Amino acid sequence: MGDELYLWEKRLAARGIRYIAGVDEVGRGPLAGPVAAGAVILPPGLFLPGLMDSKKLSPRERELLAAEIKAKSLAWAIGWASVVEIDCLNIAVASRLAMQRAVAALKLKPEHILVDAFPLPGIRIAQTPLIKGDVLSASIAAAAILAKVARDKLMESYDRVFPGYGFSRHKGYPTLEHRAALAAYGPTPIHRKSFRLVW
Repeated sequence: MGDELYLWEKRLAARGIRYIAGVDEVGRGPLAGPVAAGAVILPPGLFLPGLMDSKKLSPRERELLAAEIKAKSLAWAIGWASVVEIDCLNIAVASRLAMQRAVAALKLKPEHILVDAFPLPGIRIAQTPLIKGDVLSASIAAAAILAKVARDKLMESYDRVFPGYGFSRHKGYPTLEHRAALAAYGPTPIHRKSFRLVW
């Protein structure tokens, strides 16, 4: 994945827009744990070798890229929506909430937002929603990587709090191992009660 990943950023930069934030979330599908969202403003003209859809990278590749993104970005932030918020609001609303929080936490106010899939309500900043944005925009891909690394680390910490569920391996996703642990031990406080029908 090369220059095409930077086309949206180049188009906006050609219009004189300097601070472009990419925003994406991870963790919609798991049975346990929060939703995490990343927001990143990359410097104009920055090229990050190896940057691509976070799902196509190994954990080690994601961690290395995350460190580089944090070091070279103009601003970055992570937003969260808790299991309680997911259960009370629903996963779609909670995902948007996490993304709104990530944008609000940026130390630099973006002039334009590139957001994966759908526009964010309640944010008075110009936005461009992109379906499959993490394969169309470098900023969105970078945001997804930061969110994925942050959420994975949190789920690995839960593996120590709730041993026997395998959170460090499946990160809360509905694998056979995870379903077997749920059947054997029941849910933990970090399991999404609103997802009970798919346990």
